Amino acid sequence: QQVGGIDLSPVSVEITYGTERIAMYLQDVDNVFNVKWNKDILYKDIYLEPEREYSVYNFEEADAAMLRQFFDGYEAESIRLIKSRALVYPAYDLCLKCSHAFNLLDARGALSVAERTNYIARVRNLAKLCAELYVRRREELGFPLLKEGQA
Repeated sequence: QQVGGIDLSPVSVEITYGTERIAMYLQDVDNVFNVKWNKDILYKDIYLEPEREYSVYNFEEADAAMLRQFFDGYEAESIRLIKSRALVYPAYDLCLKCSHAFNLLDARGALSVAERTNYIARVRNLAKLCAELYVRRREELGFPLLKEGQA
């Protein structure tokens, strides 16, 4: 198993199960919007309208030209921070912003097959650069979270 192009040892495991799904199970409902937020309010009372608005934005209104500019800017800034200052956390945040911009472009149908492949490769490259910098920085610090003999 790899993360950021780096082999993991030991292989990591991540168990992800959203709180909404757990609440659905506990409340025996089959639609997240029917989850009780409290005795008087349902999940839909809080989140249905934002869900509608974001769906309209993501699929109909997001400005593809602007998102391309954002992606390019986030990518350039991430690379600059990695190369000039070794600031892994801000660089990684910018990588996540690139991923989000890509997902919006993809949702809008604004990418050709070739462009989609290229954007995925660019996000993957940023993630790899961030992962490599993170490992290098942790090594420079002597892997402070490891117990002796684990490195």
